[in-house]
Amino acid sequence: MPDDERSRLSPPHPDGGKRDDSKTVQVERRRFPRDTKPPDEHPAPPPALKPLRFSTRDLEPAQQFFAWQSYVAPLVDIRRPDSIPTDTGFVADHAVWNLGGMLVVQQSTPAHSYMRSEAKVRSSPIDHWHISVLRGGRTWTEVGGHVSEGEPGNVELRSLGHPFRGRSTDAQTLSLYLPRELLHPASAVEIKNNIALVGTRAKLLIDYLDGVETKLALLAEADLSHVVQTVRDLILACVSSSSAHVSSPEQSSGLPLKERVHRFVQHNLMSPDLTTDRLCRELGVSRTRLYQAFETDGGVHHYIQRRRLLSAHAALSDTSNRQQIADIAFAAGFSSAAHFSRAFSKEFGYSPREARTSGMPSNIGYSVEPVAEAESGQSFDTWLRTLGHNRRA
Repeated sequence: MPDDERSRLSPPHPDGGKRDDSKTVQVERRRFPRDTKPPDEHPAPPPALKPLRFSTRDLEPAQQFFAWQSYVAPLVDIRRPDSIPTDTGFVADHAVWNLGGMLVVQQSTPAHSYMRSEAKVRSSPIDHWHISVLRGGRTWTEVGGHVSEGEPGNVELRSLGHPFRGRSTDAQTLSLYLPRELLHPASAVEIKNNIALVGTRAKLLIDYLDGVETKLALLAEADLSHVVQTVRDLILACVSSSSAHVSSPEQSSGLPLKERVHRFVQHNLMSPDLTTDRLCRELGVSRTRLYQAFETDGGVHHYIQRRRLLSAHAALSDTSNRQQIADIAFAAGFSSAAHFSRAFSKEFGYSPREARTSGMPSNIGYSVEPVAEAESGQSFDTWLRTLGHNRRA
């Protein structure tokens, strides 16, 4: 291109002189500066948990105790102290967080007594470990003649598969509900029921739970299994470092065997030949010893059937499970739908269809946010019954 043509096409310099191409390039670079801030390659994941909340605060004082009594009925029957008039208010607060393999419950209640009776244990599908940490107040809980005293600084461990009774002052509690299978120790030692964990490791567990409690609303989906596993490991560390396990020969008779039987039954629930003969053969024990170990459970056959019924109950309570009732019965190891229905009704006091459509009608409490709970299809009762059997809802 001729010089005069190039000059004609170039924009005039502000001062009337010739254009300096090197300065033009510099101006353009200043006009589009390079971003020196590093890109955010790892944005914080969204929170995974939303609690279910229940409170009696917005109810009339005369209704508050009965509302709480209905709400906790799947777990325990409660009474207020005889010296308290029946129309006195009962302000209780409850928040439950579902981490999938564990429920975390924050609770505040006035003084009351509580009992999980033999009849409730037999009719309830809930068979978890309950771990409680008192933030304030005191409790006294009796199991089989042994009383465990709860106070701030202690960690109490109790099985919901056994009857208990007790009383509480005004108290604030952090509770954990863990499936029985989660606390299987590596050794054959059975964890003793209704004990208080104390010492340095118990304090480490409390410190960790303090941290988890403050972060519950921020936990991401990927955090949940790690939190559950850490809590499990800390609890087992407390058990192994204290007198929380069975040690006397008189007490320990049959207990390691029961733990081995429990594990074997859980892993073979759907097997059609899960019989007493197979248990004796696989575990290398005599029928007499097996019967003696499970005498308090109504016998070995009843124990196996109950574990199958509990598994079926959890499946029926799972709102995402669309299987037919007969298919659930067969999956739980029953060869006949009619036999399953009769056994289920005898064990729990209501039919499999009622368990699917309305859970346990006489035990379900109501929430101060009934619409939100109905929309989600979830409740504390549902979470308890399906804990360990399905994914976090």
